[in-house]
Amino acid sequence: MNMILKTEKVIKEYTDYNNHLNVAYYVRIFDIAADVMLDNFKMGGESAKEHKKTTFVAEMYTTYNQEVRLGEEVETHVTYVDHDKKRIHYRLSMFHKEKKYLAATNAVLSLYVNLSKRTVIEFDPDRIKLMDDFRKNN
Repeated sequence: MNMILKTEKVIKEYTDYNNHLNVAYYVRIFDIAADVMLDNFKMGGESAKEHKKTTFVAEMYTTYNQEVRLGEEVETHVTYVDHDKKRIHYRLSMFHKEKKYLAATNAVLSLYVNLSKRTVIEFDPDRIKLMDDFRKNN
C-alpha cells in the first residue's frame, strides 16, 4: 500500500536553529496529511461538524530517518491502514520529493468518537466499507 496524501514545502517558520525541519512540524505535516485520508473515510473535519463523529489519536510513534531542510519539498504517503470495530491504525511515511529518501514515519492508533457523548463508539458500516475498499484497492 502506498498512496500520496499531500506535498508540503519546508518554509522558514517550520525550521529550527539547526536549519532543518523542526520536530513539531514533522508531526504537523503528518497530521494534515492524515486529515486528507480521514476525510476520504468520512471521519474527518466534515464528519465532526455534521455527524458529531470523528477520531481522536490515542497513540503516536514517530521516527526521524533523515533530515529535511529549508526549501525542500516532502511527500506524505499512507503506507498502512488497518482497523477493528472502534480503532484505526495507520502508518504515514514522509519522503523527500526530489531525492526520494525516507525522511520520517508516523504510526498512529486513533479511536472513533461520538463528539456529543465524548465516548468511543464502533465505526458506522459505511466507514468500514470505505476503509476496507481502500485497503483492497491500494
